[in-house]
Amino acid sequence: MNHMTTESWLIELQPDDWQAIWLTIRLALISTMLLLLISTPLALWLATTRSRWRGLMTALVSMPLVLPPTVLGFYLLIAMGPDGPVGQLTQALGIGYLPFTFSGLVVASVVYSLPFVVQPIQNAFESIGREPLEAARTLGAGPIDCFFSIMMPLARPGFISAAILGFAHTLGEFGVVLMIGGNIPGETQVLSVQIYEQVESLQYQRAHWLSGLLVAFSFIILLLLYGFRPSSRTTIWR
Repeated sequence: MNHMTTESWLIELQPDDWQAIWLTIRLALISTMLLLLISTPLALWLATTRSRWRGLMTALVSMPLVLPPTVLGFYLLIAMGPDGPVGQLTQALGIGYLPFTFSGLVVASVVYSLPFVVQPIQNAFESIGREPLEAARTLGAGPIDCFFSIMMPLARPGFISAAILGFAHTLGEFGVVLMIGGNIPGETQVLSVQIYEQVESLQYQRAHWLSGLLVAFSFIILLLLYGFRPSSRTTIWR
């Protein structure tokens, strides 16, 4: 049996495949950075508030976990369309409409991956407890000092897990990105959509290499994730 070398594998991938790979990585990086910025104050509020709205907000944040991606993508498409509130706002701001653009993919990815980033950070904040913060306040630390000097360092594992999960989840998106972005090469044709297109055109060899690339990368991502969680690491290698 002939085995393909690394060189032949690289030859197997066409320029549009590499374009889809780069677009996917770019989307994942931008989405993850935005997710961390949005999720940190939201997770802090959920971890510390006693508001009666906490349950409602938690349910809203967790909706992408149970909604089919095509359903979420459909309603995002309506919201960002000409008659939707987001679409009217972006049009009034001179940004234009977001569907079938890279910016639209970023917005959809942030919404779709939000619970995968919020929940690890929220759990990390909740695990800190009140004692370190109360001790810091007795020493004269203000809320901002407590957050950056106490909570952020202690919650670092949660932030690492959140970043890895958000990045990995964005890489594998299909239903949401297809609904919002379609299949425009160089603009919205991400890796998952490219694989689907290759299968539809019976290009199974190219689909095989692209799928294998995602499988290998996903495995590496999981190794990194569990490597930052000692309890999970001992369970895996037992």
